[in-house]
Amino acid sequence: MSTAKIAITMEEGLIRQVDKLVSADVYPSRSRAIQEAVADKLQRLDRSRLARECAKLDAQFEQAMAEEGIGSEVDEWPEY
Repeated sequence: MSTAKIAITMEEGLIRQVDKLVSADVYPSRSRAIQEAVADKLQRLDRSRLARECAKLDAQFEQAMAEEGIGSEVDEWPEY
């Protein structure tokens, strides 16, 4: 994956926390710590978006669709 250099502004307290993690060898650099924090936040946002979309589904309708789909093909499934 290619990378690009950016400049960001952060509160000094956050920078001190990141520097402590780098000093403790949790991360090899500030850049890596921030990169992983942003990636983690984006993943959590994606999961919460998925949860919101799933909440919009009608559970009874989805169950009926699943049962209809399974019922029509069960006879065609190979035996194991």
